[in-house]
Amino acid sequence: MAKSFTIEGRQVGADHPAYIIAEVGSNFDGSLERARKLVVLAKECGADAVKFQSFKPEKIISRENFDGSGKASFQSKWSESVWEVYAKAAFPREWHQEVKHYCDEHAITFFSAPYDAEAVTLLEELEVAAHKIGSGDISWLEHVELVANTGKPLILSCGAATVAEIDDAVRVIRRTGLEDFALLQCVTNYPSPFEDANLRAMAALGQLFDCIVGYSDHTPGSVVPLGAVALGGRIIEKHFTDDKSRKGPDHSFAMDSTEFAVMVREIRNLEKALGNGAKRVMPSEAETQFLQRRSLIAAVDIPAGTVIGREHVDVLRPQLGLLPKEIGAVLGRSARRAIKKGEPLKWEML
Repeated sequence: MAKSFTIEGRQVGADHPAYIIAEVGSNFDGSLERARKLVVLAKECGADAVKFQSFKPEKIISRENFDGSGKASFQSKWSESVWEVYAKAAFPREWHQEVKHYCDEHAITFFSAPYDAEAVTLLEELEVAAHKIGSGDISWLEHVELVANTGKPLILSCGAATVAEIDDAVRVIRRTGLEDFALLQCVTNYPSPFEDANLRAMAALGQLFDCIVGYSDHTPGSVVPLGAVALGGRIIEKHFTDDKSRKGPDHSFAMDSTEFAVMVREIRNLEKALGNGAKRVMPSEAETQFLQRRSLIAAVDIPAGTVIGREHVDVLRPQLGLLPKEIGAVLGRSARRAIKKGEPLKWEML
């Protein structure tokens, strides 16, 4: 597998900090100015990338079948029809180039999830550094192959997918020769419950498919992203907004800028805390080792020539004299000189 790959100079994978994606999705609310605002906010919060979705309603859903069958699952909460929601959420193709350049100016990576061949072509013309395929398209193998054939790093979400379906997609990706890909554990409900997060499944995907893994998260807060990083996740994706109270399908379960900044800070602190796995005395605790460790101390005044017995020795902090484990070698020896009560015992005294 590719132990790491590069997105605009940023290494993603083992032994590198988690790559954090602010998923704007539909939260630009049909406004180019809001899209720009969210780009700046994402950068300020510490995101490595800001991600949009490139779809046209007529190329992603069947209006007749959705309008005819009614809404289910999370869509049942929408006050408008599925078609109307998708139509309003679509990121205009004519804005892609401008927002991409705006991201370049603010040193944050722009990429998107293309939902049709035309979108793939557009993103390639913009020379995006990576592509994302959402969970809903994991079984559209023709599309998976098309995106993989770009040769760009590919991030594939695995929500509501079986291991067999993931295996099908991975086989298609690898058949193109692409090894620069990552699988994201995901639960496709908005929001999703903690009891369904199945963080260990993310780690299992890494072992099963010998690839970089991460988490695309829809639970509240930072718990799942932090758990994912602790278990080896190298990519974290989280929906992002500036105001969770705004009307729209993605705002309520997204992180606002304050929450996102806290999550990034907690992830970076967690990465520092994880260490390299080698147990050793750390510089910050060297002094406390001296303060908290015990040593052999004279429990009473000991005249010269006295044969040392257990009653002559206390085991007390700090570590100034012989170590507690050496008490067996001390007992039965005689004092070379008088030893005062409280003196740390040393070999030259015996």
